[in-house]
Amino acid sequence: MLQKLREKTSGKIASAILVLMAIPFAFFGVESYMSQRVETYVARISQAPTWWPSAPDVWPLSLLHTHHDIDAAEFRQRLEKARVRARDEQGDQFDAKAFESVENKRKILDELIDEQVMRLSADGAGIVVSDAEVRRAIQEIPDFQVDGKFNADRYQMLLAAQAPPQSPREFEGKVRDSLQYGLIPSRLAQSAFMTDSEIDRVMRLLGERRDVAFVDMPPGAADAAPVTPAEIQAWYKSHARDYRRPETVKLEYIEVDGETLVPAPVDEAALRKRYDEEVKKFSTAEQREVSHILVQVAADASAADKKAAEARANKLAAEARAAGADFAAIARANSDDAGSKAKGGSLGWLSKGSLPGPFEDAAFAMQAGEVRGPVKSDFGWHVIKVDQVRAGNQQPFEAVRAQLEQELASSGRERAFNDLSGKLVDAVYKNPTSLAPAAGALGLAVQTTPAFSRAGGPGIAADPKVVRAAFSESLIQDGTASDPIELGPNRMVMIRVLEHEPEAALPLSAVSNAVVAAIRAERQRKAAEAAADALIASAKGGKGLAAAASEAKLAVAQLDGMQRGSPVPSRTAVDAVFNLPRPEGNQAQYGKVAIGGRYVVFEVRAVHDADIGQVTPEERQQLRTQLSGASGFDAQKSYVAGERARYRIEVAEDRL
Repeated sequence: MLQKLREKTSGKIASAILVLMAIPFAFFGVESYMSQRVETYVARISQAPTWWPSAPDVWPLSLLHTHHDIDAAEFRQRLEKARVRARDEQGDQFDAKAFESVENKRKILDELIDEQVMRLSADGAGIVVSDAEVRRAIQEIPDFQVDGKFNADRYQMLLAAQAPPQSPREFEGKVRDSLQYGLIPSRLAQSAFMTDSEIDRVMRLLGERRDVAFVDMPPGAADAAPVTPAEIQAWYKSHARDYRRPETVKLEYIEVDGETLVPAPVDEAALRKRYDEEVKKFSTAEQREVSHILVQVAADASAADKKAAEARANKLAAEARAAGADFAAIARANSDDAGSKAKGGSLGWLSKGSLPGPFEDAAFAMQAGEVRGPVKSDFGWHVIKVDQVRAGNQQPFEAVRAQLEQELASSGRERAFNDLSGKLVDAVYKNPTSLAPAAGALGLAVQTTPAFSRAGGPGIAADPKVVRAAFSESLIQDGTASDPIELGPNRMVMIRVLEHEPEAALPLSAVSNAVVAAIRAERQRKAAEAAADALIASAKGGKGLAAAASEAKLAVAQLDGMQRGSPVPSRTAVDAVFNLPRPEGNQAQYGKVAIGGRYVVFEVRAVHDADIGQVTPEERQQLRTQLSGASGFDAQKSYVAGERARYRIEVAEDRL
């Protein structure tokens, strides 16, 4: 039997089969058949080999392509940063649901894709950023500057305050990366320019004025005609997105608020102990107004120089102690301390701990008006005078008793909050599918919210952090309690989703009245539009707007010299006026625009170009800068779009 098996497996066909079976093992390895790989990327950028740029991305040639993935964690981090920025900018107007839309997520993902594409392009072009360029870019960041200059201490402090903290090396790497992939787009943007003829043309357009007549049409009569069931059904079907119930959740929660907790009573001994511990806070230290004359001695001075300096200091001390001596005048004439010399040697009011040891010992052992010296310090010899003495003061215990009681009560509430919230977290984590056991064990109440949407609701549902947690997939799908959510100082809450209602279409029976109202509003709008079209047709028939409006018993307003951006009759109407082409010959141009359910019909009789000779050089340069910036931005976008076209980009929509 073994001989037959050998014969069967040694032929040409069997050899060919073995070769074919070996190919996938050569490419992928045996382990790829033994384990399953789970892809986590949200976008994959595939790049063909440089020696075959047109290689198709099909198996087995796809093995030649290099893949650069943007993983879900990186995308989520960028999404969260964008969420925080949008919430800070929009405040109460922030729409959490709109932010979570697929369109917005794709916009953020496209930013990441553009950055990766630019990074690949920079690598391909051999762009290298020097250490000096990185250093200069960091030093120009305003957040790292103090009084307009780079401050290394502030730089280190701000990096350490990041979440998570960053080391200078990590931050410098990010700056280098940003400079590298942003080099070509930024230089393209900076290279844009506008010619004089282009500037002239834009100036004529911006300063253009138009002679206009307009009629503010009255609103159409309210529609009272019957609405058939067929019309209702057709409208409901074609406007289905307008009649949907938003996604909602209903929560149960336990709240711990430190302000409602009753701290342990404060006894006399505790108050006395706190007073003793913080007595310095209730005391003012003794202060002395001190002046001095310095005879400076270098640390490496010779023995003769040191002796001469001491002799000079003794002489000055004797002069200062003499009856009627003017210490300030002697200091101004002889002191080597440049900082106090001009002020007659005055060092101002000083407290203990602010002076060198021997100097301070002498100054605080003297009486007001006394002169001593010379006193030796590391700087040389000092002649010291105490000008005034301000005695220290200590508030008695009874004077600060109320403050101490308040501080101890606040500390007690904080300790009680930390203790109770810690016990609550431990109890909930032991049984995360219900809040009732933890609440019962700790004597807390389980409260519930009404159902609310992603826009928030009353009470704790008004807090964006609660809304984000409530609509998270983990809480909705698992039915478990959340992590503690901080609502403010010494205030936290833990929530659990009781009910979840996904977004759904509202039945026609529930919205039939709204549908009928919408149909009638649309009929009224169409009637108003038809009246506006009829007025335009009458005016175009050769009568002009004034005559046509007079026949229809409508008022006409004339506005000659209308400018772009004028608020009259409205910005929307003015934009529509300037979107019309210029009149040809004596033929006016007519148009209409809907404003709040009403229509404005207008007539453009004449157009007047701006006199660009009246434009100042400063205004001209300002416009050139603005237009060059806009042109550079367009060039930058075009470059990025062109580079993206060189790669195959695959987006995993289901992972966004």
